[in-house]
Amino acid sequence: MRGGDLMKKKIMMVMLVGMMLVMGVSAEAGWFSKLFGIKENKEDGKIKIGFLLKTMQEARYQKDKKYFIDAAYEAGADEVIFGTANNSEKKQMEELKKMLDKGIDILVLQAVNTSNIGDMMKEIHDAKIQVISYDSVIMNAPIDLHIMQNSWDVGKIQGEAMIEWFYAVKGEVKGNVVVIKGQPGDTNANMMTYGAALIIRQNHGLYLVAEVSHENWSPEAAEKTAEKLLLENNNNIDAFICNNSGMARGVMKALKKQNLNSIRKVFVAGSDADLENIKSIIKGEQAMEVFKKIKPLAETAAKVAVKMAKYKKLDPRELFEITKETPNNYKNVPTIVTDVVKVTIDNIEDTVIKDGYYTREEIYNN
Repeated sequence: MRGGDLMKKKIMMVMLVGMMLVMGVSAEAGWFSKLFGIKENKEDGKIKIGFLLKTMQEARYQKDKKYFIDAAYEAGADEVIFGTANNSEKKQMEELKKMLDKGIDILVLQAVNTSNIGDMMKEIHDAKIQVISYDSVIMNAPIDLHIMQNSWDVGKIQGEAMIEWFYAVKGEVKGNVVVIKGQPGDTNANMMTYGAALIIRQNHGLYLVAEVSHENWSPEAAEKTAEKLLLENNNNIDAFICNNSGMARGVMKALKKQNLNSIRKVFVAGSDADLENIKSIIKGEQAMEVFKKIKPLAETAAKVAVKMAKYKKLDPRELFEITKETPNNYKNVPTIVTDVVKVTIDNIEDTVIKDGYYTREEIYNN
C-alpha cells in the first residue's frame, strides 16, 4: 500500500471513531482495537507516559502541563508524550492514536466527554495499558486510579462565599441566583454544581433562576447566557456561580454591558484562579475564585503514573494512600484528592502568591 493511501486509511479510521463517539454509537466488543490495531503493551524497560488534556483554553492548563512533565521526568519517566484535544472528542481520538502508536505504558487522561469514552478505555485496559483519569472521573470504564480535586467542595465553597456576600452587601440572604455550568454531562461540572446547589437549597430566600450547561466550557456562550438571563429578568440577578474562570469572565463581560460589573451589585464566583480573574477580584469586579492548586494535582498525577508503570502488578491501593473510592458505574475507583482553596481580595497574598502560582508583579502590574 502506498504511503498516501495508508495515511488516508488512518484518517478515515480516526474520523469514523470520532463520529461514533460523538453520536453515541455502540458496537461489538473490540471495535476500538480492531480499528486502531491496539496490541498488548510489551515490556521494553522504558517508562512512557501519555498525558492527554481536554483543552488548553484556560490559562491554568499551561501549568498542568509544565508541572506534570517536570515531575514525571524527575520521578524517572523516560518519555512523556503530551497532547491536548481542544475540547473536541475527535481531536482527542487523534491524539490518543498517536500515543498508542508510540507505545505508552500508562495513560493519564482528562476526558473531553467523561460519559462517552468508556468503551475505548476498556479496550485500552485490555491491552495492558493502565489508565488514570485526571481531574474528571471517566464513567463506565475500568479505570485504575482517579486523581482529582474535590469538585463538590469547589461548588460548596462558592456557595458559602455567596452567602457571606449576601449578608455583607444585601443584609439578608434573599435574591436570584444563576449557576453557569460547564460541558453537559461532565462529572466535574455536575459535582461542582451539586455542591453549590446544596447551599442554595439550604437557604430558602434564594431562588435558582437557571442552571445552564455550556458546550466546551465556552466563555462566549456563558456571556450570551448571562445577557439573555439579565434581559429576561430586568437585570434582577444577584449572583452567578460559574464552574470555571473562563465562563466567569464571560459573565462579567455581560454584566459590564449593563454597568453591573461590581461586587457591590452582583456576586460572581469562578473556579481555576486564572490570572485575569484574580485581577478582576482586585478591581472589585469579581467576588471570589476557587484556587484548585494545580501544582499538587499535576505533580501527584505524574509521580503516581511513574510508580504505577514501575509496579504494574500491584494494585494502586497497595502503592498509595487512597483518599476515597469513587463509583463510576463500572467499579469503585481508588481516588487521590488534592486541596482546593477560596481566594478573595483578603487572601490573595496567602494563596496564589504564597504558593508560587503567580508573582506579585504578575497580579498587581497592569
